Amino acid sequence: MTHPVDAMLAEADAAIDRMKAAALEARHLHARAELARHMRTTAAKMAALPVDDAAAAIAREWMAAWALDAAAYGALAAQVAAFTLAFCLDARGTTPQTRADIVRATAALETAFVGAGATLSDEMAYRSECAHGWWAAVRPIPEALRDPARASRIPTAAEGRPFWTAGPQAHCR
Repeated sequence: MTHPVDAMLAEADAAIDRMKAAALEARHLHARAELARHMRTTAAKMAALPVDDAAAAIAREWMAAWALDAAAYGALAAQVAAFTLAFCLDARGTTPQTRADIVRATAALETAFVGAGATLSDEMAYRSECAHGWWAAVRPIPEALRDPARASRIPTAAEGRPFWTAGPQAHCR
């Protein structure tokens, strides 16, 4: 028979492993969802513009929020354009087709980021002005991408509060 202390330790280790996996999955899904939420909101605000102009404006705003220039994702330009265009078309009248196009464009953009050695959720978490503070508690920002000025603006959990309560800056809500 296993000693009760060893059984408790094994049970705790298994729970910690599940927690780690759940936290990483939640960060991945939440970062992508927050980017998509921003895209939908911004596309709705720009629905009066010609669709190509709106998509270009959204891409510029997106890169500005990530403190990057327009050429930052040159190899992913087609996927970035398709992603923003999908949201712009949906903003003009959501249909099953426009929603499916968003899903496809998101998957294609994710695949392109993975091919470039990153993920869409990591880029959102590491670069976005609207990153949620808890994301860095789950997967810290790599040294090469750390920006002290940006980090000082991203909220952290208040003392005595769980890490997941650290949301985005107020203007990002």
